[in-house]
Amino acid sequence: MQDILSRLGLDVSKGPVSGVYAGRWIASPSGEVTDSVNPTTGKVLGRITAGGRDDYEACVTAAEEAFLRWRALPAPKRGEYVRRCGDALRAKKADLGALVTLEMGKIRAEGEGEVQEMIDIADFAVGLSRQLYGKTMHSERPGHRMYEQWHPLGPIGIISAFNFPVAVWSWNAFIAAVCGDTMIWKPSHDTPLCALAVQRIVNEVMEPDGFGGVFNTIVAPPDPVGEAMLADKRLPLISATGSTRMGRRVGEVVGRRLGRALLELGGNNALLVMDDADLDLALSAVLFGAVGTAGQRCTTTRRVLLHHSIADAFTERLVKAYAQVRVGDPLAAGTLMGPLINPRALAAMNDAVAAVKAHGGKILCGGTTEAPAGLEGGFWVQPTIAQVPSDFPLLKEETFAPLLYLVKVDDLDHAIALQNDVPQGLSSAVFTTRLQSAERFLSCAGSDCGIANVNIGTSGAEIGGAFGGEKETGGGREAGSDSWKAYMRRQTCTINFTNDLPLAQGISFG
Repeated sequence: MQDILSRLGLDVSKGPVSGVYAGRWIASPSGEVTDSVNPTTGKVLGRITAGGRDDYEACVTAAEEAFLRWRALPAPKRGEYVRRCGDALRAKKADLGALVTLEMGKIRAEGEGEVQEMIDIADFAVGLSRQLYGKTMHSERPGHRMYEQWHPLGPIGIISAFNFPVAVWSWNAFIAAVCGDTMIWKPSHDTPLCALAVQRIVNEVMEPDGFGGVFNTIVAPPDPVGEAMLADKRLPLISATGSTRMGRRVGEVVGRRLGRALLELGGNNALLVMDDADLDLALSAVLFGAVGTAGQRCTTTRRVLLHHSIADAFTERLVKAYAQVRVGDPLAAGTLMGPLINPRALAAMNDAVAAVKAHGGKILCGGTTEAPAGLEGGFWVQPTIAQVPSDFPLLKEETFAPLLYLVKVDDLDHAIALQNDVPQGLSSAVFTTRLQSAERFLSCAGSDCGIANVNIGTSGAEIGGAFGGEKETGGGREAGSDSWKAYMRRQTCTINFTNDLPLAQGISFG
């Protein structure tokens, strides 16, 4: 472990490391010392000195000063810096992926996969740096030309969650960087070392040319630093990933100052299995979607809606598959599920299992907190399947853990109605071989989610498409497609190349 941290520039053996980078490392931040805990063992990985309000001001100053120079670079030149950041991540992929596993608890393959996602989004952003297109419009006035162009917003705030401690930052930061923005990152308090390692990696590229202030990081509590970010008019955009409760607070405070909020919040994702589905395909999708990352993805499969004619057979196969899921040390080969992130997540899982039993549901497998041998200090649960009625109250709530609800449905319309009858609207999937059913699911009368898949699970979105959801998921979009527009301001320009001054709409004045 110490070797991994040391190669990433994190020497935690000599005491707490600085949790604030404001164009330079702040040697003695003014916040409290916080621990990074390994959820696999419950032991401390390292200690970090968090930032206070003064340190936050230093971050804003660094971001503002860097913005004036960064925005002046041509976008393809900004893309070249992002390309080099991607190369720096390639060189540290194994170590950074291992740190993600150590600090967050996802298995090694997922940890390295998350770093690969950062590399992929860097590549995407490099191409995007030459494609920040505006439109040309025809003017109704003779001798006039109209077009639109896009300009960077300025310094932006990024608030990320523990479950993707590095990838989600890159979705925002690399896209925003080629757009000409600078940023201040407030990572999750549960995964601060991952953020500090990323900051050190990009510093290798940015600092030698005097652009250290483009990417800034502050490990800090929600109050006062998080609240200061939300209320700060100097940050025109706050991109926040987390719970719906947190998103409401972000939207309220940022909206009050008429700022922009890009929100990626809770998911309560359903996977529909119809009577004509390829059950082998559906089984694999459900298993990864529900068990991957110990159910701690916003795109985790939480509800499986089974056509009544195949429900019993599919359930039997799924329970057998769950019995083969190896739960244990996420760094070990062959492990498919690691721990939950902290004791609060463990308590939420236990409360949900108790609610299933109290409301007439049936636990088909799992439902216990049995720890793997030698790892009793970690935060462990067994992946759990619960069979519940369609009116079970927790079907409308998100339990951020490997708890899967099975519900029988009459037909496709019944399944779509149940899927949509929740406050969240992130990801959805249907398994069917009927063209009519697939198209019905994707129509305006079908899934109401931001992501809708056919014969693919709810989890594992590619970076080329815009990522995000509707309703209480927040409505934000990150990563691919035209998500870059969230990080820029649109300007409509009209040029008159005549000696006359005609007015629009044929208005004659004077």
